[in-house]
Amino acid sequence: MFFPRLWAPCVALAVLSGCATYIAPPYSANYSALDALKQAPIERLSVGPLQPRDPAAPVNRLSLRGANLVAGQGSFAQYLEAALIQDLREISVYDPAAQTRIDGTILQNEINVADFSTGTGLMEVELRVTRAGQTRLKKVYRTETRFESSFAGAVAIPKGQSEYGYLVRTLLGTVYADPEFINAIKK
Repeated sequence: MFFPRLWAPCVALAVLSGCATYIAPPYSANYSALDALKQAPIERLSVGPLQPRDPAAPVNRLSLRGANLVAGQGSFAQYLEAALIQDLREISVYDPAAQTRIDGTILQNEINVADFSTGTGLMEVELRVTRAGQTRLKKVYRTETRFESSFAGAVAIPKGQSEYGYLVRTLLGTVYADPEFINAIKK
């Protein structure tokens, strides 16, 4: 039986967790995908500003059972941009002045922990590769992830937060493995 004097702390906890803001975890690279990409003779690459940068854009507003998930960079487009630059630096091909440039727009961006046992992630991005102003690739990439979640919000919300970096890593791994993308960035 639930005692009335315990209701107030439970209600307060529910309200506070619903108003909380969580920051997406730091990105960590998918080294097996980067090792495979490094085998191709690719150009030096720059990265243009990914869109949308407005933190109020729908793809930049994620909710985990009422708690906000935000990117420390300001927007999830900036998070993805920083992840892409980090990866390119890791394999020594990033050059902000390079003629071959990657731009993109996030079309869908979701982390869902509403289910009581399974959480999901979804990201869809349109990437463009240009060289000296000419389009070499314009393609939509989509990835979906699944992870164990929980009935308890105190478990599900932090789990959803921690899974965001994995969602981005999975998306970029899909991009790096795509023969069309590799062809567009080859020397």
